[in-house]
Amino acid sequence: MSKCPFSELSVTEKPHWQAAHPEGGYTTKFCLIHPDIIHGHIAADDDVVMDYIDIGVFQTVIRESNLADKPIHMLFNLNHVKGISLRYKKNLVNLLYNSGPTFKLLVIYEADPEIRSIVETFAAIVPEKSMVVIADSYHEAMQMILDSKSGKKTHVACESDEEEQYKAYKKEFFSALARFNWLNLLNHPITVPNGTHPLYPYFKALEALQQDLCEKQELHLKEMETIIGEYEQKIAEKAVLLNVQEDMNKKIESQLENEKSLLTFQITAKDMELKRLSSIMTEKRLKLDMIHRLVEEENIDPSLKKEITSCCQKLADCYNQYETKTDKETTVEDSAFVSRLQRKHPGLSKQDLRVSLMIKQDYSTVEIAKTIGITPRGVESVRYRLHKKLGLGKHESIRNYLLDLEATTR
Repeated sequence: MSKCPFSELSVTEKPHWQAAHPEGGYTTKFCLIHPDIIHGHIAADDDVVMDYIDIGVFQTVIRESNLADKPIHMLFNLNHVKGISLRYKKNLVNLLYNSGPTFKLLVIYEADPEIRSIVETFAAIVPEKSMVVIADSYHEAMQMILDSKSGKKTHVACESDEEEQYKAYKKEFFSALARFNWLNLLNHPITVPNGTHPLYPYFKALEALQQDLCEKQELHLKEMETIIGEYEQKIAEKAVLLNVQEDMNKKIESQLENEKSLLTFQITAKDMELKRLSSIMTEKRLKLDMIHRLVEEENIDPSLKKEITSCCQKLADCYNQYETKTDKETTVEDSAFVSRLQRKHPGLSKQDLRVSLMIKQDYSTVEIAKTIGITPRGVESVRYRLHKKLGLGKHESIRNYLLDLEATTR
């Protein structure tokens, strides 16, 4: 455990009482000068800019030092510090006014002349219950801390009322700058000296700056209102287009439902017709079977009998084959398939759609010809034209294409 070189008081250091700032090129370190004085400093090899405050580490030091809810005595070394970011300033003010402790006395020492005005601005903005002063060296800073702890005054009395007034105006000037820049309090009133005071021109310039910043803020707000209004108008226009599109989609959906209902009705009608034809075919097949039995029973020339019975058998086979095909009832899925095919290829005729459905159902050319009432050669012509209308290649199969299309509809 080391000792303070000025007071000989013990100094406690812990490894986690520090925070590295790799991007900033420095490390913030804290230690405790026994029993209740916190010392912070910036460890760096080169000049740095403080980028953000280490609130978490600082609160850990306070908690582990049993200084929570107690007024703090602290000194902070700003050696190597050449700049302080706006984020650091805002975080520091937030610490003082919202989440941090009360500083009985905070002494900042070895501040570079380039940032001394920032330190004075910070000292001017602190809450009334806290006190911030500036010292040149560690020894001077420690003496101020020890004087404060012993009850002695830590500031030098002014030699005259003019000097006291000058310090008050100086504090007001820096406080106003902090309110404008760090807290964005642009409408806060400024105490301006009378027109004969040497500082009067500076305060009038400060007032002018305040007015300019207020106008700039108003312009910014108006610009934001304009931008927000433009975007709200665009959103409203897009909403109208979206509603129109939704209405169109509903109409299309309604049309598709109507088409589906129509196709379902047509399928039902076709099914009824097929059942009627199937009944006729069954009746004819039964009569054919009766003719076949009668011929078998008749005593006629064997060759003629064979020819007649062979012909009857062929007709019976045709009836059986037709019944097998007509047993495949057209379904709603087939209707959806035909509708999808028609939407994708609007140039297809009704005959094309009918032939396509039978090709998908694996009807042969002869079966298709018998069903739609044309010759097999006519079916071949339809298939040839259909191949082109579907945009298929020379070696692509119509049925495979239709099966793939059916799979995408499910």
